Amino acid sequence: MAYNNLDWWVYWYLDDYIELKGEQEEKFDDYLQNWLRWHKTSELERYKAHLSEIKSQIKNGRLDSGALQGHLVLAREHWERVRDEISPELVSIAKTLDDEQVVSLFAALEKDNKEEEEERLETLAKSEEKRLEERIERIEETISERIGKLSDEQKQIVATYASQFIPTGEEWLNYRRDIQNAARKLFVTRKFNKDFETELIALMQNPDTYKSDIYKQSSEHNQAVTATLISEIFTTMSHKQRDTLLKNIDELIETVENFKK
Repeated sequence: MAYNNLDWWVYWYLDDYIELKGEQEEKFDDYLQNWLRWHKTSELERYKAHLSEIKSQIKNGRLDSGALQGHLVLAREHWERVRDEISPELVSIAKTLDDEQVVSLFAALEKDNKEEEEERLETLAKSEEKRLEERIERIEETISERIGKLSDEQKQIVATYASQFIPTGEEWLNYRRDIQNAARKLFVTRKFNKDFETELIALMQNPDTYKSDIYKQSSEHNQAVTATLISEIFTTMSHKQRDTLLKNIDELIETVENFKK
């Protein structure tokens, strides 16, 4: 997908949740073009530098668990910069939504929640052994897409660490509903609350406030397990797997370069 066509993708996604009207759509168009220009000039070079650092660590054999955790943190920071950049202008549009648009928005979000809940219940209906088997398959597939076919030793590493992940589906869904309920309560006040925009921006830029302690702890644990798993896979990679991984990273760097043009 061409970078210059991202506006089409954004509108395609947005239409699932809300239909903007007249001046709202014109304002969103202007904001979107500004966001894309900002992203192109300010962020793409960061992504390239990040990918280049990963490539260098792979080539020099320095991609250990600590380095990987650092990359996961950096990846989150990439998203947080985008979120913080766009949230004030999104909120300025949010203040103009009418009651019908607000109802439609939160109904669509709850529809997503219910679909996620149904999928989670389907997963829980399976035996623990089956869930672990499927988790192993997903991890193996994700890794093999980047380095090629896994060795028996690498499959054993995956099997060892797959059982150490803590399920977070229920906590994640609770978090989604909690933050959405907080936003819904704010929207009720949008016509008379002089602090509406400030409070909604704070909500959007500080989502972790709505995560339970157990969700945060489990997520941190799972991130550490992920980093250790990948670092152990890294130490067992063949020359062919290493070359495949480097080629994939080069392709990502090339994609970022093309986006910058």
